[in-house]
Amino acid sequence: MGFDQYHEPPDELPTDTRTFARLCASLTEEAEAIGWYQQRLAVEPDPEARAIMLDAQGEEFKHFSMDLEFLLRRTPTWRAIAEGIIFQPGDIVENGEEAEAEVGEGEPGADGPQRDASGSLGIGSLRGSAR
Repeated sequence: MGFDQYHEPPDELPTDTRTFARLCASLTEEAEAIGWYQQRLAVEPDPEARAIMLDAQGEEFKHFSMDLEFLLRRTPTWRAIAEGIIFQPGDIVENGEEAEAEVGEGEPGADGPQRDASGSLGIGSLRGSAR
């Protein structure tokens, strides 16, 4: 991949936005690698080769998760929505709709969501909510 992860001129983007774009690209690459290993594992008959591929896929799971956590830590709105979906029981789509509704329709800026005068993100708590 070249530098096609940018949709705006890179020299006009703030450093943190370029870092964010790099991690988004990395997240995509890790997801692709996980999928490639899944396909290879589905057809590989040799147990030793499978063991190596399983180990490699585990590394991709780790890298994907680290990329995702980095991005979520820097984007509170994304984290709030993700917390309403990931590791939650029930219907995934319904959880997503509920989480999105709880966050509201605020317009997050390039550096994250806009805070009100009190410093609150205005998203409430997604922890312990009944689903």
